[in-house]
Amino acid sequence: MHDYNQLEALCAVIRTGSFDAAAAQLGVTQSAVSQRIKLLEERVGTVLVKRGQPCTGTNAGRQLATHTDQVRLMEKALEFGLPSSESRTPLRIAVNADSLATWLLPALAEHDDYLFDLIVDDQDHSADWLRAGEVAAAVTGHPGPVQGCDSHALGAMRYFATASPDYMARHMPDGPTPEALERAPAMTFNDKDRLQSDWANIIAGRTVILPKHRLASSHGFVVAACLGLGWGMNPDSLSRSQLDAGTLVEVAPNAPMDVPLFWQVSRLTAEPLRQLSRSVMRHARQALIQS
Repeated sequence: MHDYNQLEALCAVIRTGSFDAAAAQLGVTQSAVSQRIKLLEERVGTVLVKRGQPCTGTNAGRQLATHTDQVRLMEKALEFGLPSSESRTPLRIAVNADSLATWLLPALAEHDDYLFDLIVDDQDHSADWLRAGEVAAAVTGHPGPVQGCDSHALGAMRYFATASPDYMARHMPDGPTPEALERAPAMTFNDKDRLQSDWANIIAGRTVILPKHRLASSHGFVVAACLGLGWGMNPDSLSRSQLDAGTLVEVAPNAPMDVPLFWQVSRLTAEPLRQLSRSVMRHARQALIQS
């Protein structure tokens, strides 16, 4: 059995990124936090915190901190019906950027008893955080349940390949031919983002290599497309007003790409997160394409 004060210190350092900020959050001295982390590391026999600017958790440290947060969630479920405490429970969730930019935040806003720690990752990779035991739930494109998790279909996010009219006239006057796609600058969120390449391969009928700007911002994708910087896959809900106004056009007419999304939650915390899961699924089903 680990000392609860030591676990609290570990969680606070990883959340805040520094021993000083953790000490302020816990209402103790910085030396007390350091001593608690040192004793915990000695007890488990491994380094739990990488000292730096900011401080980060090692794999073991992050897993132990997530386990501590999961225990808090289960304690919250046991306290149901008892007088509520004023403290909020930390909750770590992995989510893709476009869900965060469109429909997820209103669902989270219905639950002020949590301190959300949102890990932004591609929908094809967010399930990896669940597999590693570092989050309690995830919005993911992975259809089958991760081991130890329940999976709930949310619907599909509809994307359109969009660009400005001037961009299309300059770079694709004959439309998205394979040759044009390999010359015209596209945009990508990061190295994990395959949406543009997958869509272009379908349209071209073969593999094409896209020149890409890297732009890690959902809203930035829309703005950059309007400015003619490049073409990109934008969610319908983020780009609809620009498409209707004509400041954006479809790169290929009537060629959307639908990306199915799922809410996966650890079975250990499924019950205490039941109300949150209901909010997530309700908002998603209002905003996403339902089959």
